[in-house]
Amino acid sequence: MLRELSIRNFAIIESQDLCFDSGLVILTGETGAGKSIILDALGAVLGGKVDPSVIRRGANRATVEAVFELEGNLADEVEALLEAEGLNEEHGFLSMAREIRAEGRSIARINGRSSSASLQAAIGAFLVDIHGQSEHLSLLKVRQHGELLDRYAHNENELKQWSQSYQAFRSTQESLEALQRQESSALQRTDLLHFQVQEIEAAKLQADEEETLRQERKRLANAESLYSLSSNALAHLDDAGPDSLAASDLLGQASHNLGQLAAIDSSLVPLSERVEAALVSIQEAVYDLRIYQEGIAFNPKRLDQIEERLDLLKGLKRKYGPELTDVLDHLTNIKRELEDVDNYSERLEKLEILLDELQEQLAVAGQALSVSRQKAAEGLASAVDSQLKALSMHKAHFRVDLSSEKAANGLPVAGQKLAIGPQGWDKVEFLVETNPGEGFRPLVKVASGGETSRLMLALKQALAAADRIPTLVFDEIDQGIGGRVGLVVGEILWHLARQHQVMCVTHLPQLATFADQHLHVNKTIQGERTTTVVRKLENDERIQELAAMTGPVGEGTVHSAKEITEIVRRIKLKVE
Repeated sequence: MLRELSIRNFAIIESQDLCFDSGLVILTGETGAGKSIILDALGAVLGGKVDPSVIRRGANRATVEAVFELEGNLADEVEALLEAEGLNEEHGFLSMAREIRAEGRSIARINGRSSSASLQAAIGAFLVDIHGQSEHLSLLKVRQHGELLDRYAHNENELKQWSQSYQAFRSTQESLEALQRQESSALQRTDLLHFQVQEIEAAKLQADEEETLRQERKRLANAESLYSLSSNALAHLDDAGPDSLAASDLLGQASHNLGQLAAIDSSLVPLSERVEAALVSIQEAVYDLRIYQEGIAFNPKRLDQIEERLDLLKGLKRKYGPELTDVLDHLTNIKRELEDVDNYSERLEKLEILLDELQEQLAVAGQALSVSRQKAAEGLASAVDSQLKALSMHKAHFRVDLSSEKAANGLPVAGQKLAIGPQGWDKVEFLVETNPGEGFRPLVKVASGGETSRLMLALKQALAAADRIPTLVFDEIDQGIGGRVGLVVGEILWHLARQHQVMCVTHLPQLATFADQHLHVNKTIQGERTTTVVRKLENDERIQELAAMTGPVGEGTVHSAKEITEIVRRIKLKVE
């Protein structure tokens, strides 16, 4: 609920700090004193539209800050929303501020940190419902009617059963549709996939063959050079000819001489062994080089085969690559896809059977939910009609319209297919007939401001247990009603305030007498400036204010104020 409201330089309010109690909070004062300005300031901090014209003359900015106390499930919901935005602070409390600057900008803050007016509005919708003559009331929003009716019906179990069945149904339906799309796409691709499998398998690929082929191609293309170079190397190493000695001959002589030296001088043994090892190494190299030379092939036909094979591999990589390993992976994947095509029929049949079963479950759950709503709709209509009569709207009637829409792909229910959603197939809308013969119309089309206010009050009272918004604000709900009905309105508001914090601006003393907290709004002139001052009234001050609301303060009006106070006291005692 709203605990504090601080206003600075807003319209004719220079500086005002207000503290609000729970229960019924009444604001009274002369016309133009600033009562509605307080509500405008509250609307601004709740994310409403503001204009620089609200800034008090002579100031460069106006500020409004509100502190709310959060309780129960509402605290969890609001704090979860704040947590997602990184704005959560003290558990159980929330502060929101709005600064309006002369240049046209406005700055929104939540818990002391910058935010957006849209986020303020989203959070404010959880906290306060302002019912003014020109406000867009929450009860006029058709999308909320279904939720309100469900809370009035206390059909949590039916909603839970529907939600579970609906989620299972939608999940299965999406799986079936996805599988059908895959099957259609796969069937169109089957011929292509078979061709690709045949093409890749016919190539009999090996992951590392490409490099091997390149090396072989290089050797075949350079066979003459390889033979010539190896022959020259052999000549230098072992076959120098009659006119010169080869490296192996020279090294053999050197090894022989070093062996003789080592026999005389043992210190040369290591050197002799190293030269002998070098000779052995050259002899082994000569052997290997002769084997290599004998393997050099002059085979143009094989070279052509290798070129053809490399071109084939290049083509496969261009289609399915970029590497041969990618081509082999593609082969594995398309084989798996072809296997899936063979299993589609069986999988589709299983999903279709499951979907039929879930449709039956959903129809049963939806029927139970719809029946609970129909019963609640009758009870709510009766309750609101009773309240309307008490509010002197004897000819007005309220109705909850439950309808459904047909859809070609909807849920089969009683021989027809209905469009469904997360909340069932019912479309819920509140309708009202204010005068006989006019017919029932949507709430938003009720033209009279006084009728709208009383209708909203009747609805709020009937929906009090279901409405989770903690603070309800009524701006001059007494418009167009007299003193006798004012007592009824006051009693209704007081009852409503047992479950909500209710704030009301009124000119009726009969209504004001029910206040748990009575705030008097007064316009004063200090120097040459007009300003608004708010005071909390107690005991005799309240009697004086009630008398003033009745007429010029005198013995008669004071007596009337006391009589009204006694009547209200007795009404409250009956309830308590």
